[in-house]
Amino acid sequence: MRIDVWLWAVRLTKSRSVAAELCRSGRVRINDKVAKPSASVAVGDRVTWRDPLRDRDIEVVELLLKRVGAPLAVKAYVDHSPALPTRVEREAVGLRDRGTGRPTKRERRDIDRLRGRREA
Repeated sequence: MRIDVWLWAVRLTKSRSVAAELCRSGRVRINDKVAKPSASVAVGDRVTWRDPLRDRDIEVVELLLKRVGAPLAVKAYVDHSPALPTRVEREAVGLRDRGTGRPTKRERRDIDRLRGRREA
């Protein structure tokens, strides 16, 4: 089954075109290999990508050919992603004094490190 169809069917993306774009950007990996939208996914595969708030790590439990309701979609995968940071933690990381301009490269790396993102 195609990865873009599966991501859409289990409601991890809003539309299939968003899932395909996510794959085309090179951010989606299947078993630690970069996946194109047409890459095949099978039961037992680990699918990873980076959301704006956290890294996602999903294990495929069931293949769905069509988009299903949320209660059924949740049963099709196991989410191994770290928990979402609390609102207070998210706000504390991104605070900058008004008028200081854009963060420098060093400051941006520190912010990413605090948010738990990998450095590429």
